[in-house]
Amino acid sequence: MFSRMVWCVMLAGALFLLAPAQVKENPGPMNPETTRLIDSLEGPALYKAYCAVCHGNKGRGDGPMMAALKVAPTDLTRIAAGNKGVYPAARVERIISGEEQIPGGHGTGAMPVWGPIFSQVAWDQDLGRVRVHNLATYIGKLQAH
Repeated sequence: MFSRMVWCVMLAGALFLLAPAQVKENPGPMNPETTRLIDSLEGPALYKAYCAVCHGNKGRGDGPMMAALKVAPTDLTRIAAGNKGVYPAARVERIISGEEQIPGGHGTGAMPVWGPIFSQVAWDQDLGRVRVHNLATYIGKLQAH
């Protein structure tokens, strides 16, 4: 009985840690310890929660934070156009997860990488990869034709 109670307390604590983050006026640097996950694993919801504020609702780089940034957000709808018409899904996943750096982009002080945040607890590592994959797949659907 005692071990079941301990398990319930641990589960409740984990759920608290995964509650959606409150928007702060100055949230500071993005990192797994200070950023909370949304409940959804779906690409559109992840994009809206983590990307649209800078890249805009349609991915054109025109989000409400655009004016406050030193480096303009990338127009995500033009990724395929800059790659001979082919959307490089695997590369986009590496950039989102922080495995590949791009000049002035993800991983700088202005643009966080999401992989460590999406996989912020040990038992959630696989779901972090699912989040990255689903987000990259959604960005692929935003490509201008």
